[in-house]
Amino acid sequence: MDLKDQLKNLFPEHQETEEPKKEKSNIWLQDEPILCKYEKRKGKPITILEGYNGATSDFKLLAKEIKTKLSVGGSFKDDKIIIQGDFRDKIMSMLKDKGFKVKRVGG
Repeated sequence: MDLKDQLKNLFPEHQETEEPKKEKSNIWLQDEPILCKYEKRKGKPITILEGYNGATSDFKLLAKEIKTKLSVGGSFKDDKIIIQGDFRDKIMSMLKDKGFKVKRVGG
């Protein structure tokens, strides 16, 4: 006997309701492509994303999502996402799946 059956025994007149499904909406607004740059700082490679013209809070959420999916460190400073390491190809494919226009700069 699972939990649902036990609850039906305790509350026979209760009607089960379905949870509403949440749809992900594309909340980011963008006119020009996001620039995906590669640089070396102090001998270590980094990937920089800049050129986003939407809300700053949305760009911060995007930075957090990229860092967790790639399992890397990074930061958000001066309207730029800085990711530790050279992950241009993976980041560009992730952004294209979300509907962004992405332009590769620097190699």
